[in-house]
Parts: sequence; structure tokens; C-alpha cells
Amino acid sequence: MRMPAPPPNVRLTAVSTEPTLISTVLFAVAGAWTVFCDSQNGRLFAPERQPNPRRGQKDLMLIRYGYELTLNCPRQTTMVCLLDAHRERLRDLRYETGLMTMPEIATSTYLDTFGNTVRRFIAPAGDLTLSRDAVIEDSGVPDAIEENAKEGPVEQLPNDTLVFLLGSRYCETDKLADIAWQLFGSKPPGWRRVQAICDFVCDRLTFGYAHACTTRTAFEAYAERKGVCRDFAHLAVAFCRCMNIPARYANGFLGDIGVPPDPSPMDYNAWFEVYLDGRWFTFDARHNVPRIGRITVARGRDAADIALATSFGPHTLSKFRVWTEEIDDAVLADLTRRTA
Repeated sequence: MRMPAPPPNVRLTAVSTEPTLISTVLFAVAGAWTVFCDSQNGRLFAPERQPNPRRGQKDLMLIRYGYELTLNCPRQTTMVCLLDAHRERLRDLRYETGLMTMPEIATSTYLDTFGNTVRRFIAPAGDLTLSRDAVIEDSGVPDAIEENAKEGPVEQLPNDTLVFLLGSRYCETDKLADIAWQLFGSKPPGWRRVQAICDFVCDRLTFGYAHACTTRTAFEAYAERKGVCRDFAHLAVAFCRCMNIPARYANGFLGDIGVPPDPSPMDYNAWFEVYLDGRWFTFDARHNVPRIGRITVARGRDAADIALATSFGPHTLSKFRVWTEEIDDAVLADLTRRTA
């Protein structure tokens, strides 16, 4: 089956090809290998939205995004992946190819306990390539800033937020609670406290691809003072939970829209969301500025819940390409025409 042609500026992303065993009893017994992906983009530049009128609505924009990854399994292996835009964005899709696989295989989807769409399939022995190309309509508005958003008393929080106050595989609230209260206990509660956490994490950790480690926890990132975007998110999430602010880990597509192009981006990132004033807000401790055009794929307690790919047996990821770029109506019309 022919794979979708990515945009001309598709970037080849380097990803570790070593299989990684998830450290939980359930997955250790099943022999699960997981791939996590991290990204680098311009941290110090706030987005500057340029006018791009569409149908008289200047704030709307079109973003083309997609992926192509090749996995290699030594034998037939069951796998699950989280790769596509979250179902809450389905109404915003303006173009989407079906999932294409080479060789062609059957796949199915289900919703996990966090409401993410998970794709399940049996990978054959040898190489398997998965790809998809899509266009989504976005508001073009940067992440919201609401400095007066308040924390809710724990006793008044909705039941479904309480799980995001608990420690998890990569977010050890027990080890970080005293540190969190010493650092942030005197900060104004609510939005400003969460922003203080982001400021601290952004300054505390040094970003670098060479620092990637799939087993590093939030406490270890704090101690080692280095990491990739998932480590920034894990540490910020753990600090928020220590302060009784529900926080959940998220990942997805985030291109260089509204910021200077990065010479070595990946367009796939991790960030986090906090529950304030009865709703979830997006924060990004890695870039630490509001960004334009986030396309959320999944949310969970931490990276263990929403790994890009998990196999119940060994595998290596030999190629991973991701693209995210703003396009105009003419490009969308051409894509639609070619697939009609």
C-alpha cells in the first residue's frame, strides 16, 4: 500500500531503537516494550500569530500533521499504539487518510480508561510501517492564560480528578512533597502557583536529546537536573499534585507555528494540564510560553499510561517521521482532490 507523501519539509526524527521494558507487574509479566518520544522546540519565543484569513475568520488556521513509523519485531507480536488526534478534535478534522500499513494488516481501536483512542494490532515478524496524513482546523489562539484561575479545595473536586492527585509510576509525590511545599507553599495559590512551578522546572532542568532516559522519574529529573520534555512535564505534574492541584500528563503534535523554526525539531511533545476553576488548562514547563497549534493525542497519569507504542514482546523502532505545518486552503483542496 502506498504511504502518504509528507510535506516537503518533513523532518527525520532520531528515536532510540532499544526496546524498553515497562516496570510494572502487569507489563513485566506480559513482556511489554515501550517507546516514548520527546521533542525540542524554541523555548524562549512567545508565539506571534500572523493574520491568515480563512472564510472571513482570521483566527482559524489549517495544520497539516502526520506520521510514518517503522517497527521491527523478531516474531509476530501484539501491539497497541496511541498516534492519532484525540477524539475531542474529530469535529475539527478537514482531511484524513485512513491508517495505512505496509504490509497490510487488520487493526482495531478501543477507548482506554482515560478516554484515549488506542489502536490494537498484531505486528508480523519483520518490518511494519504505519502512516497517516491529516489536516485539522485550529483556532490559532495560543494556550490560555488566566492568572486569576483558582485552586479548588480537595473536598470539592470532581471525583474524576482525584486520580490526578495521586503518585504514579514517574511522578513520586511521596519523595517530592516536602520539596514542593518548601518551594511553592508561599506562592499565590491557583494559576500563579502553577506558573511558579513551570518557571522553576524550566530553570532547574537542562534540556538535551542526550539526556533522554525512558526510566527517569520526576524525582530523578529533579536530582539530576536534566532531561527531555517528558521529564519537564513529569516533574511539574508531580509538584502540582504535591500542592493538591490535579495535574495530568499529555502528549501530541506541536510544530514551530508562531515561533522561529528550530534547526532540529521533532514536532512531537509532552506537556501537562491542571484543573483550576472547574476546567483543565494547558501548561508547558519545557517551553514555558503559550504555544499555538497543539494537537493532543493522549492524556494520562504519566508517560507509562500513554506510550506512543507498546509491544507485548521485543521490538525496535527503526524510523519515526512526524510533520506539523500550517497550510492554506489551496493545499487542503489539492490533498482532497488527489484522494477523491
